[in-house]
Amino acid sequence: AVLILLIEHELRGKVVWVTGASSGIGEELTYQLAKLGALLAISARREDELQRVKKKCLQISSLTENDILVLRLDLTDRSSHEAATNSVLKHFGKIDVLVNNGGRSQRSLFVDTNLDVYNAIIELNYLGTISLTKYVLNHMIQRKKGKIVTVSSVMGIMGAPLATGYCASKHALQGFFNSLRTELTDYPEISIIQICPGPVQSQIIQNVFTENLAKSLENSGDQSHKMPTDRCARLTLVSVANDVKEAWISDHPYLAVCYLWQYAPTWAWWLMNRMGKRRIQNFKSGIDADASYSRKKK
Repeated sequence: AVLILLIEHELRGKVVWVTGASSGIGEELTYQLAKLGALLAISARREDELQRVKKKCLQISSLTENDILVLRLDLTDRSSHEAATNSVLKHFGKIDVLVNNGGRSQRSLFVDTNLDVYNAIIELNYLGTISLTKYVLNHMIQRKKGKIVTVSSVMGIMGAPLATGYCASKHALQGFFNSLRTELTDYPEISIIQICPGPVQSQIIQNVFTENLAKSLENSGDQSHKMPTDRCARLTLVSVANDVKEAWISDHPYLAVCYLWQYAPTWAWWLMNRMGKRRIQNFKSGIDADASYSRKKK
C-alpha cells in the first residue's frame, strides 16, 4: 500500500509517453499508469491495437478521452520522430516521462542468420530508441526536469545463445544511457533509468526476429513459467518512482546469473554454457527456450 501511494504521488497527473504500448510490457504499463492517473501518450505501429488499449484504459480508470493520446509511431522511421514529439507536446504541453519500450527480440543461431536481421535489430532497438530520446531530451533540458526510462533486458548485462543480435542491441542501449547519464550532471532533475527484465509473459516472443526477415517463429511454446507481465510492470513503476538508475527485474535463475556475470564472470560463463546447450535444444525441439530452467508457475 505504501509503494502504491508513492508511485501514485510521483506519477499522477504526469505526462507519460509509452512506446511499444500495443502489447506486452508496454500495454500493461499503460493500464497501470492509467489507474494511477497519469496522462498518457501511447505509441506503436498498429493504431487499431492502440485504440483497443485506449478503450480499456478509459474503462478501468477515471481518465477522459483527452487524457490519452494515440500516436502511431514507427521507431525505424527516424525522420518522423521530431514531428511525433511535437504532437505530444502540442497535445499535453509537456512530457514528464518517456518510456522507451518499443523493440523486438530474437530467436536464431548466428550461423543461420542473415546480416540483414542484425541491421534491422540495431535500427529498431538501438537507433530508433536513441533517435526518439534525442528529441524528447531536448524538451526536458529546456524544462530542466524529466525521466527517460528505457526497457532494456537482462540480456543487456549478460550474453545468451539464440539472441546474439538482441543482446548486442541491449548492450548498446546500456552503454549509451550509462554514458548519457554522465553528460547530464548539470541537470540533476533529469533521470536516466534503465529497466532490465528477465523472461516475462509477453507477446514479444511471437514477433521475434528469426534467421531471415521474412520468417516468423513457428512455435513460441508455453510462456506460463515466466514472470507475469503485471508484476514486471509494477516493479518497473516502483523503480521509476524511486529514480532507480538500473533495475534488474527477474526471477531466478536469471537474477542469480546477473549477479554472477557482474561479480564472478568466469562462473557465469561456465553456467551460461550449460544453460545455453539446453536452451538451444529446447529451441530446436519447438519448446520455449527458457522453459527448462525458469521457475515453474505454481
